[in-house]
Amino acid sequence: MHRVVLDTNVIVSGLRSRGSASHEVLRRVADGSFALVLSVPLAIEYESVLKRDTGGLGFRAQDVDVVVDYLCSVAEHRSIWFLWRPILPDPKDDMLLELAVEAGCDTIITFNTRHFGLTARFGVRTVTPREFLTALRSST
Repeated sequence: MHRVVLDTNVIVSGLRSRGSASHEVLRRVADGSFALVLSVPLAIEYESVLKRDTGGLGFRAQDVDVVVDYLCSVAEHRSIWFLWRPILPDPKDDMLLELAVEAGCDTIITFNTRHFGLTARFGVRTVTPREFLTALRSST
């Protein structure tokens, strides 16, 4: 089973567009197609970014709380006790790589794949939501 970390941009995209690959990834969180891994700092980032964009999403702050609470309820929670920063070009992305490595994840799902070029040296591949869904379909 795939173990994945979702970048915040995938969450935002999935909530904005019901017809998107990101939305399909979010729907599949519930059906057990893969294991979602989450850390407290990443959950806080989800909440912060989503609450900053509530108008663009058509959400209220309470709706964001429901979404983040749900993701926290279905995800495997991990604590990071080490920092390798900086590794990636965008320092905000290091948190995702550290979580993926600590949790033994095989995949980070993001739209910024070019920012994650060094993840392969840690045994983690970086794919877009569409690429992930294609791989998921071919493995079943």
